[in-house]
Amino acid sequence: MPQATRDGVSIYYEREEGAGDRTAPVVFVQGLGFGRWMWRWQREAVAPEYEVVAPDNRGTGRSDVGLPPLVPRLPGTLRALVILKLAGYSIGGLAADLEAVLDDAGIYDAHIVGASMGGMIAQRYALEYNRTKSLTLLCTSHGGPDAAPVPDETQEHMFDTPDGASERETLRHRMRPAFNDRFTNRNPHLMDQILEWRLEQDAGDPAREAQATAVQNFDVSDRLDGLRVPTLILHGTNDRVVPVTNARLLEEKIADSRLELVDGGSHLFFIEDDDAVNEQLLAFLEEQD
Repeated sequence: MPQATRDGVSIYYEREEGAGDRTAPVVFVQGLGFGRWMWRWQREAVAPEYEVVAPDNRGTGRSDVGLPPLVPRLPGTLRALVILKLAGYSIGGLAADLEAVLDDAGIYDAHIVGASMGGMIAQRYALEYNRTKSLTLLCTSHGGPDAAPVPDETQEHMFDTPDGASERETLRHRMRPAFNDRFTNRNPHLMDQILEWRLEQDAGDPAREAQATAVQNFDVSDRLDGLRVPTLILHGTNDRVVPVTNARLLEEKIADSRLELVDGGSHLFFIEDDDAVNEQLLAFLEEQD
């Protein structure tokens, strides 16, 4: 079981050898709280040609949480306050975790693909480390005061715990803003399967809150002119979590970038519109090779 260690925290990652002759692997970086399951459609698409590396972000899946032992045992409201003020993660720290993974795997050039919080980690990683061959940013933001924020209603929904709800019902409730209603209504069996994957792989509440603190404090808006790698920006026009305005801001600030919008796409458009996204991603990777 491959694991890297940074600051005494174990970071798990999966590694799949590609059948093709591509020299640089594709590294998939997860969003806030999400497990490796979120990339299964893209991983299947690139696997015939590329080696795939998929780390679990700190606090997610098989990676250690890395919080002080007392913090996860605190009552919810007090725990959230302590994490926000004292014990939360940072995007810089999560990028350093990614560097530890690629160093452990002996990878020197990689196509980094990140969605939502994973896109923030990818930006920070590409700015501070030298292994990035290309960057693909999905449904993400550069952070800071100029970025379009997550709507208040969406934030409340994503962290809400309905009275009397089971763990499955809470997860279903929290992920509603990330999908289009039409998709969830037409794919009940897939949604049930996603719930099972989430129960198995997603971050628990303490780590999720620590990751949310990292997102809240993230800002590379004044540094993106230093990003020198080819960048593909993908975003759904109906993203209720990270408004599509953020994609246009990224395109303006990253010199060697291209923006592709998915009409009507949700926050998790790479699941709902996986064929279109995979086509764009594979074409972009082919250009870099």
